[in-house]
Amino acid sequence: MTAILGTLPFLATLWLLVVLGAAILEENGGKIGAALKGQPAQNPVWSDCPVRHRSRAATLQPKSAPERLRAAA
Repeated sequence: MTAILGTLPFLATLWLLVVLGAAILEENGGKIGAALKGQPAQNPVWSDCPVRHRSRAATLQPKSAPERLRAAA
C-alpha cells in the first residue's frame, strides 16, 4: 500500500516536469535551436538596452609609510 502512495506523488511530479519542460521549449525553442547550431538569435532582447562603457579605474600609486612606522620596523 505504501508503494502505491509513494508512486502517485512521483508520477505527479514527473508529469509536472514534462508540462513545464514543454512550455519552456515552446517559448524558447528557436533560441535553443539557434544556440545549438552556433548561430546568433534572431531577435536578441539585450540589443535594445543602453550600454555604459566604463573607463579603467585609476591605479593607486604605492605610498611609503610614515617616518615613525619605518623606524619601528
